[in-house]
Amino acid sequence: MGSIPARRATKQSNQFKVVTMVRTRFAPSPTGLLHMGGVRTALYAWAFARHNNGKFILRIENTDRERSTDAATQVILESLEWLGLNYDEGPYYQMKRLDRYKAVIDTLLGNGLAYYCYMSLEELNTLREQQRRHNEKPRYNGHWRPENAAKLNLKIQPGTQPVIRFRNPDSGVVQWRDLIKGNISFNNEELDDFVIARQDGTPTYNFCVVVDDWDMQITHVIRGDDHVNNTPKQINILRALGATVPQYAHLSTICSDDGQKLSKRSGAISVLQYRDEGYLPEAIINYLSRLGWSHGDDEIFSREQLIEWFDIDNVSGVPARFDPEKLLWINRHYLQHSVSSNIVGKVKEFISQLNVTIDDSIDINSLVDINKSRSGTIVELAENISMYYSPRKLEEKSLLLLKKEKTQDILRELKNKLSAISWEKETLDKLVRDISKEKQLKLSEVAIPLRLCLLGTQHSAPFDQVLVVLGKNIVLQRLDGYLSKD
Repeated sequence: MGSIPARRATKQSNQFKVVTMVRTRFAPSPTGLLHMGGVRTALYAWAFARHNNGKFILRIENTDRERSTDAATQVILESLEWLGLNYDEGPYYQMKRLDRYKAVIDTLLGNGLAYYCYMSLEELNTLREQQRRHNEKPRYNGHWRPENAAKLNLKIQPGTQPVIRFRNPDSGVVQWRDLIKGNISFNNEELDDFVIARQDGTPTYNFCVVVDDWDMQITHVIRGDDHVNNTPKQINILRALGATVPQYAHLSTICSDDGQKLSKRSGAISVLQYRDEGYLPEAIINYLSRLGWSHGDDEIFSREQLIEWFDIDNVSGVPARFDPEKLLWINRHYLQHSVSSNIVGKVKEFISQLNVTIDDSIDINSLVDINKSRSGTIVELAENISMYYSPRKLEEKSLLLLKKEKTQDILRELKNKLSAISWEKETLDKLVRDISKEKQLKLSEVAIPLRLCLLGTQHSAPFDQVLVVLGKNIVLQRLDGYLSKD
């Protein structure tokens, strides 16, 4: 992690270096789960930077000392690595930049653009309650601005620890053209002198973000639309510092099935849970890309195509709805088209969690080949494969079926004829079909008992594929296990 040089104006022009390269950032707070909404924000910022041959920066906003945890930080890093959202700089941690924030605050204090406020929390709450009773918007009244404090002859109460407030402009309009939402404006009269440093000296979110974006030369801020109300405050600080204001793009909300906002406080699960449930990162990327952005009617596309096509102009301002079934459909597609050798390692991990021992006499790569089209996730794939190594315990109904004289006759003939033929897919398929015809049975009346004996289930890959992958010895052994010895 490299250090960031402090930004300073030149004496000649009082202007900062113009950055022509696109620079985006993902700046999560490590206070809980990194859910799908946060990952989509990171994905769009990453894709926009990659599309424009720019840089993608990771910043950990951990100034909330009470709620920020190392475990949550690790989840963020692990999630980005799993999804392949590689960053070019960082991670930068705000708590390691406190000296930088203090230096900028001191500059604002020296220029009269910030001031100490000694209003207690009780006084502030009383003020807000009075404003509510008069149907006024609750806001700080600026009493501790130096000129107001002098006019009102305010006295500092012993032991009172001040906060530091930014001196917001009294008039005028803060406006910007949001790359997604269009023109947005706020009257400065609606904004109060907000706190930029707490009583303990810790800088606040809105202030740290500004200094970070300034120092990191961020050109495009892509984030959720819950930050729209923060933007005018941040723009005013940037202007007070003489810094270039980045372009903003506020993403619409992702809603859950019930129409509520998808967030880490409303039950949204960690993205790593999808990994643990056997979803593929390619499927997550593909699905989230389409959750607010589109490229015509294309549903399935590669990471390279996403980079080539992605543009903020095609990001919708309409809230998107998270559809678990659609995600599963996309994951099924990627699983079916995956190279078996690329996922076999993960399959083995999940099989071991089922306490099933993998027998080298059965080729697991072949098992992946014949079962991945029947599975929606790698977990389901592992479950489907595990019964080849350890057949499922039969229910009483299935055991009774296998004990019937008619079924025993089928199994006995299957064993005798299978032991005498060459072990090839076409030959095996023909044998089973011939037996059903000879006995004037439906194919299922032969195939179901066969599957029950071999795997402990009625449902599996085509029976000829099952026979081939298990091999003659295992097939005959398992059939013999269900034959009556009378």
